Amino acid sequence: MKKVFLGGTCNGSKWRNELIQLLHISYFNPDADVWTNEMMEEELKQRELCDYCLYVLTPKMIGFYSIAEVVDDSNKRPQKTIFCFLIQDEEFTFTEFQIKSLEQTAKMVIRNGANFFRNLKDVAFFLNNQ
Repeated sequence: MKKVFLGGTCNGSKWRNELIQLLHISYFNPDADVWTNEMMEEELKQRELCDYCLYVLTPKMIGFYSIAEVVDDSNKRPQKTIFCFLIQDEEFTFTEFQIKSLEQTAKMVIRNGANFFRNLKDVAFFLNNQ
């Protein structure tokens, strides 16, 4: 069975719960309350093992590492990289400037040969039909 790595915004964002309900494939969820070195090693291992590496960014993101990950993966393994950003996450919304920046990131990811989707339903449809 195909498997997807669920990378991207943590920080209490609920996008993973929504997507998991739509998936008909296996997944690895790296989101955890406490982050350890062992978990980081497992995340790196799963990024290699999974058939797809998905990065979903939401306005709840507080760090930038997921942006670096999706660009890096879109260069190194474009056929298995998927990018999506959600303009709104509960009461949080990306600013107009942030959206423009994320749109440019999406264009870069696409130019690298990876996939970009604008919502979780399209992500799930793609993953479930590969």
